[in-house]
Amino acid sequence: MLSLKPPTVYQTSKCYVTFGVMGHLDPKQPPSKGKPWTSFAGQGFVHRADLIVPEESFEAVRTALVQNSPAPEFKRVVMSLQDVLSKDFYTEYIRKGDIMMLSEGRIGVDNVYSLKGGILTLFLDREAYERAGLVGKPHGVKGKRGLKPRWIVELDLKADSMYHGKKGFDRLVYASKKALASPVTWLFCNVSGETPLPDPMLQFSPTKKEALPKLSPVIETLRPPIRPAAESLLPSGTEDFESFATELYEWLSLIRLGSPRIHPNDNIDPFLSRYKVPSAEGQANVRKISWQGFLSPAWSRKTLIDIISALPEKSWFVFSTTTFPKGVTE
Repeated sequence: MLSLKPPTVYQTSKCYVTFGVMGHLDPKQPPSKGKPWTSFAGQGFVHRADLIVPEESFEAVRTALVQNSPAPEFKRVVMSLQDVLSKDFYTEYIRKGDIMMLSEGRIGVDNVYSLKGGILTLFLDREAYERAGLVGKPHGVKGKRGLKPRWIVELDLKADSMYHGKKGFDRLVYASKKALASPVTWLFCNVSGETPLPDPMLQFSPTKKEALPKLSPVIETLRPPIRPAAESLLPSGTEDFESFATELYEWLSLIRLGSPRIHPNDNIDPFLSRYKVPSAEGQANVRKISWQGFLSPAWSRKTLIDIISALPEKSWFVFSTTTFPKGVTE
């Protein structure tokens, strides 16, 4: 008998909801503990960010985020792993600086390398892993027929033992020459924003990119309740609060996707879609700003602080970030 993987439509993920009052935010001393700050810090490589605000608040955030803030920058460059570990690049960008890098490929299918916070992560197939001679651990789904074994290797390049001439580092350099020598395309983001002089990356002819903000036209929609009912916040109202959070999240997701199902005059055949905006309180106009590229969690955190600082009190907004997938099924 064949061991088939269950369809992804049946795979579910958890959604955590926090309801409360946020304290005063000082942009000069931004918080680093508690949600949502720890949620942003725990993200990997951000691929897309979306901001949804009511029409009356749009000009305030547009001025703060588009006119007065430069678009986030990143680079596309072709380098081998050996080039990343070369003395000048390694010393200036990895040991002294703060960068993020992600190579091309699909995790679980191809050999993929990533670098974040000084941690080099190698997702390798069995052949490359054995040829590299590095110490790692199995990665991915186990016990499935037709799937080749994969391995993951994690190395802290900022550790005291990771220097040219040290045994552990020289083993990694040897692996980059013998087993992982092929040049690959990387996405590069300088989190610190400080470029060393002379720049050791210029010899690889990087291509500069900008995640320019994309402003949507006015989106007409029916608006569900933004705040939960008082009864749902009681211990006995758990199911009501879960239903409120689920419906609100679904409505916001449809706005992000640009779905016409939220439009007041939507008249789609119920045979194709039975979605209706739940408990609609009336019509509202909203706007959306989107960024797409290779973004850092630090940029997401700073952008959230700028949004809160720009909006007046009691204004609602939605700021959502999406990371690059960590596996084939994602």
